[in-house]
Amino acid sequence: MPVNKKAKAVVLISGGLDSIISAILLKKQNIQVYGIYFYSPFFGDRELIKRVSKQIKIPIKQVEIDKEYLKLLKKPKHGFGKNINPCIDCKIYMLKKAKQYMKQINAHFIATGEVLEQRPMSQHRKALNIIEKESGLKGILLRPLSAQYLVKTKPEKESLVERIHLYNIRGRGRNVQLDLANKLKLTEYKSPAGGCKLTDINYADKVRDLLKYNKKIEVKDFLILKYGRHFRFGKNKIIVGRHEKDNKILMRLKNKNEYIFEVPGHGSPLTILQGPLTKDSIELAASLTAKYSDCQDNLVLVKYGKKLEKSIYINKASEDLIKKLKI
Repeated sequence: MPVNKKAKAVVLISGGLDSIISAILLKKQNIQVYGIYFYSPFFGDRELIKRVSKQIKIPIKQVEIDKEYLKLLKKPKHGFGKNINPCIDCKIYMLKKAKQYMKQINAHFIATGEVLEQRPMSQHRKALNIIEKESGLKGILLRPLSAQYLVKTKPEKESLVERIHLYNIRGRGRNVQLDLANKLKLTEYKSPAGGCKLTDINYADKVRDLLKYNKKIEVKDFLILKYGRHFRFGKNKIIVGRHEKDNKILMRLKNKNEYIFEVPGHGSPLTILQGPLTKDSIELAASLTAKYSDCQDNLVLVKYGKKLEKSIYINKASEDLIKKLKI
């Protein structure tokens, strides 16, 4: 194809088919393609991205989201989707970071796998225009899969990209992408359902609780939300492991000053007590630990403390109490 071989592009790679195919379409036009991938407690599979990089033979820079993202999560300018997903603000954040990378490597433009009208909040025409403008990429943000429905970009006008070899996909259907995946023999990509945890109603409730009760929040604070059963008791949060894998992860993620709880001699969850170590909060955490243990006794011995150095006999928490406190 008679395209400028010196053209260079940064492509946002999510791990899904749309972004992978977009990168391939540009690469087929002899454009130097550099991927950039963002990961966080809410989304991301770093091992998959390594495999994607090998599969399509492009370098992919991996970037962890920072505190700036957490600020927008508290109050996104463009609001939330169905749950607590700030999709428009999220994409603007990523594109601003990608723009910095574009300047570092002297690339000419940025491309994404966005498809017109595929997602109700962030991929209708108005949203795409807002994202392009507020990310500071007016005219240099290319959406290869829907390009023929959109206004010509600067790289198209300057013949860095041939518009005729871009696509006119729109809507939520994925038949075209799946056909292309088969033709291109793509095997490494995530399913559409394997997306952002912020769109999951159960996880979203835990995020809202975290934002409500904590002023200082780190990225790692969101990671623990993916594991165990979560309960709110005033200023306290109690996290009860569901199984052995949960127990191990919770033990690794807990803060050193937090109390842990366990029923000795029985199959038992590991429980973490966050917040003030009051008599009431300790007894509640112990009763929840007893409830989810395999112990059949009415009165259960629970070990607790920073190193399980203390003990208490406690009755199991009632179902009504569980329903009341569960996040």
